[in-house]
Amino acid sequence: MTVSNHAAGQQDTLAEALRRAAASSRDDIFFDIAGEPVTFGEFDRRTTRFAHVLSALGVSKGDTVVTISETHADTLLYWFSITKLGAVWVPINLAYRHEFLRHQIADSGARLVICDTDYMDRLSEIADRIPDVKHILCRGPLPDFACGGIPVDTLDHHRGENDAAIEVEIRPSDLANLTYTSGTTGPSKGCMISHNYMCTQGRQHCRAMALERGVVQWTPLPLFHSAAMAAVMGALISGTRISISTRFSVTTFWDEVAKSGASRAFLMSSIFPLIAYAPDTPTTKDCFGQLKMILGVPIAPEVRRIWETRFGVEFACSWCYGQTEVNRLAMVPFGEKPPENCAGRVSDEFELAILDKDDRPVPAGTVGEICCRPLYPNVMFDGYWNRPEETAHAWRNLWMHTGDMGWVDGDGYLYFSDRAKDYLRVRGENVSSFEVEKVFLGHAGILEIAIHGVHTDSKEDQIKATIVLQEGANVSEHELCLWSIDRLPYFAVPRYFEFRAELIKNPTGRVLKYKLREEGVTTATWDREAAGIQIRRRK
Repeated sequence: MTVSNHAAGQQDTLAEALRRAAASSRDDIFFDIAGEPVTFGEFDRRTTRFAHVLSALGVSKGDTVVTISETHADTLLYWFSITKLGAVWVPINLAYRHEFLRHQIADSGARLVICDTDYMDRLSEIADRIPDVKHILCRGPLPDFACGGIPVDTLDHHRGENDAAIEVEIRPSDLANLTYTSGTTGPSKGCMISHNYMCTQGRQHCRAMALERGVVQWTPLPLFHSAAMAAVMGALISGTRISISTRFSVTTFWDEVAKSGASRAFLMSSIFPLIAYAPDTPTTKDCFGQLKMILGVPIAPEVRRIWETRFGVEFACSWCYGQTEVNRLAMVPFGEKPPENCAGRVSDEFELAILDKDDRPVPAGTVGEICCRPLYPNVMFDGYWNRPEETAHAWRNLWMHTGDMGWVDGDGYLYFSDRAKDYLRVRGENVSSFEVEKVFLGHAGILEIAIHGVHTDSKEDQIKATIVLQEGANVSEHELCLWSIDRLPYFAVPRYFEFRAELIKNPTGRVLKYKLREEGVTTATWDREAAGIQIRRRK
C-alpha cells in the first residue's frame, strides 16, 4: 500500500480497516509498546475476543465506554474492541481527577468504565456522583477499598476466547469516539467523532509522514490524545509499524528511537527544544540521520535548524494546523518546505474561509477568523455531545468557526495568528501572542512562555510575558527585554516580564491565559518602563 492510496473522500470504518490490514499483513507488526510487539493478525483476534466479552457485559451499538488507561497494549485493545461493537470509546486524560473526571464520565453517560489499578482511587472519590456507571473492569490487582457500591471485576478474568466474527453492521458515519476538549474557559465538551473521521485522521497522517511499507514511526504521545490516535490510525491504514513509548524522557529519547528503528517521529511542541539543547550521548551520535522526519507544532526556526544540522533530520515539519473538531485543516505533504511561519495549505478534505466578525470573507493577507466546511461526508466532527446550542453556535452561516484567527497569503498558505480571545491590540496594531511566543521560544534559556494582555490605567492593555526558565538558565528580565527588542516589532515588545516556576494550566496542560490576565501586574512583575527602557518606532 502506498501513500497515493490515501486520498481524501474515501469512506471507511475502524473494523473494516483492521480486517483489511489483518488479511494483507497478518504477520507484520502493527505496534510495539515497551518492547511488546503485536501483529495485525494477533491484534484482530484479541479485539474480536474482547468485543464478545464487552457484549456479554451489556455493551451494544451506540453505548459509551470510558477508559482510564496508561499507554499499554490493552489501551489499543479497548479502543478497537469497543468500536468493533459499534459502541463509543471515551478515553479520559490521566491528569483528570475530582470534578474534571466526574464531569466527563457523567457527561458521556457511560455504564462501563475500564480503569488501571493506579487510578481506581480517583473513581472511588467520585463513585457517588457517577450514577450511570454500573460496572468497572480493573486492569491489575483489585484495590482493597470499595468503589461506592459499583461492582468491580478484574480485567484478566474477561479476556475472552470467542473468535467468531462480530455480527454488527457499522457505517462510516456511525459514532466511534468522544474526545473531550480541554475546557479552558468552561466545562469540557465531547467532540463526536465518527468511524470515517478517525480513518480520515489516518489517511491525512499517511500523507503528512509518507507512510509506506517498511517505514516505522515513533511517538511518546499518550493514547488518550487525538494526535496519538492519528498516528495509530496512520499505521493501520498504511499497514506500517508504530513504536509507542510509555513515557517521554530526555535521557532515553535516542535510546528508544534507536531501538525502534524509526525514521519518523511524531512529537509534541515542548519536546523539540528539550532534545535540541540536551547534552550529546553516544546514542545521539549513533542516531545521526536515522530520523528522516519529525512532525509537531510549533517548532521555532532556531530549533528546527538544530534538529537538521545536529541530528541529521531531513524534514522538520511544523507546517500543520488542526483542531479536535476538524482534523488537520491545513498541512503539507512529506518533503514540501513552504514559508517558515505558515501552517501549510488547506487539506484536500476541506474548504477554507477567513471571515470577519459578520462572517464576510476578507481579502488575502487580512486577519480574520479561520472557518471551514467539509468537501466530503464524515471527515470532521459531528458536533458536541448533548450540546446542540453550542454546536449550532460553532456552525454559524454554514461555516464551522474555529475560534482561531489567521490569514491566507496570495499562494494559498494559511497562517495561524492566535486564539481569538488571546489576540491583542497594542498601539493601534494587532499582536499575535502565538507569534510573539514563538520568537521567545528561540531563546535557549526559556522553557515555557505565555504572552497575554494585562489591564492597566492606560486606555489599552499592555503586553506581559510570563516565563518559565530552563533549569540552570542565568538570564534576567532586563536581558530578555533587550534581546526581544532586536527580534520583535516595536509594538510587540512586552512591557511586563515575570518569571515563575510554572504556568497556570488546566489538567491537560493548556495554559489558562484568562487567569494570567486576571492576575495582571503582581509584586513579582518587572516593568520595562519603570526600568527606563523606552521603545520607539524605527525609521
